[in-house]
Amino acid sequence: MKIALALCTALASSGAVYAQTAPTTPNPETPAVTTPDTANPTAPVAGENSFTEAQAKSRIEDKGYSNVADLKLGEDGIWRAKADKGGAMVEVALDYQGNITEGAK
Repeated sequence: MKIALALCTALASSGAVYAQTAPTTPNPETPAVTTPDTANPTAPVAGENSFTEAQAKSRIEDKGYSNVADLKLGEDGIWRAKADKGGAMVEVALDYQGNITEGAK
């Protein structure tokens, strides 16, 4: 009995007996990045972009822009273009998270 107690004490003090559990999220379907209709203050966010040119143009147009022109994917992974918004030409950017921002950055 003394040997078993000594062994348990040694294992407990070494940390070998403590179990580790991963934290759980309330909703396992929650995506890693969500920026639905909220403004991301750091947008556009640089990163590897998986949007095709057609998808990028479509997303920009879906946000109310028209006449999307000079659409180019930068080395930082941000799609940039010129587009018409309310009769004025503006510069727009689309990052890998789907954030669309106006102005050159």
